[in-house]
Amino acid sequence: MKALEATPRIELFSPEAALAEVRELGMHEPQARLNIFRMLFHRPRTAKAISDLLLSLLMDSEIGHRRRELIILRIGWMTGSEYEWTQHWGLALSLFGCKEAELLALRGDWSHADCFDAVDRAVLTATDELLDTGDLCDETWRSCFEGLGRDAAIEMVAAIATWLLVSKLARGLRVPLEEGVEGWPPDGKIPPAA
Repeated sequence: MKALEATPRIELFSPEAALAEVRELGMHEPQARLNIFRMLFHRPRTAKAISDLLLSLLMDSEIGHRRRELIILRIGWMTGSEYEWTQHWGLALSLFGCKEAELLALRGDWSHADCFDAVDRAVLTATDELLDTGDLCDETWRSCFEGLGRDAAIEMVAAIATWLLVSKLARGLRVPLEEGVEGWPPDGKIPPAA
């Protein structure tokens, strides 16, 4: 099943203009190929600020790359963000040590899956609670704090909030997938929120 394609709300910068903008802003050149930035370059300061925030959470991860990807993909699925889910599916599998069974479990009631350890479960519970209520219950926070440590627990909340921002940007601006990219891997299944 494939979602109905929505028309982007704002035109994308051309590849050449995006590359020039990346260089002007001092961003990483591969970001010029990402449609979310090709759209955000209409607001250069916003694009740069979001880039800096994302890179701060991507490059030196206290919570670990695998757990961060679990957070991102859970948010992508639960918010119906095809762009977020699709961008991170392949990265999670090829670069960050996620297993397909883990990612598929994120599409449903992951709490019954046997592929997550206690810390994964605390992080995913925190993700769901922040998505559902905007807050964490004390027990969830304590589990994350004890399982991850102080700095990683802070980063976890920041990661959840950041990729929720990305999800809302991608959906609200109707950021299209990059040319030639198939949505909702691995099988085209679409979440209820899409």
